[in-house]
Amino acid sequence: MKFVSCTYERHASAILAIFNDAILHSTALYDYRPRSPESMIGWFRAKEERRFPVIGVESETGELMGFATYGTFRAFPAYKYTVEHSVYVEKSHRGKGLGLQLMQRLIEAARGQDLHVLVGGIDAANTTSIALHRKLGFEHAGTIRQAGFKFGRWLDLVFYQLVLATPQAPVDG
Repeated sequence: MKFVSCTYERHASAILAIFNDAILHSTALYDYRPRSPESMIGWFRAKEERRFPVIGVESETGELMGFATYGTFRAFPAYKYTVEHSVYVEKSHRGKGLGLQLMQRLIEAARGQDLHVLVGGIDAANTTSIALHRKLGFEHAGTIRQAGFKFGRWLDLVFYQLVLATPQAPVDG
């Protein structure tokens, strides 16, 4: 396996398939309908414009087994040192430690970009993701009860955060 920087040309269809599987079969994404192939154009464009990484892990044959990324936490200037991240592993590759390895690389990327806080919004029933975040040093930062409604039930959203020692000299503005 190898870790790569994902590109639209090489990885958009695989990322879309992972997203759509999560939408249809889990509460990892609080979407109802599968995303279109065209949606990936804007998704990748937003990542490129903000220099947000999309880190992938490929099999020996070039199959995308999972990816991790981050994006804007909230669209106000004072949040510039905080990002919301996500990590997804294709269902046939779960349980192999790929999520941990992807997150470790994503955390290093955040340090390299002088970010200060990584935030993960996780469905409260997703004990696997919560355990992964705790293992990496993330701390529970709050719960919004009944934040979403999917599959005929209310969903609680928990937030986990990791505070980094960067940047050395944060500035206003």
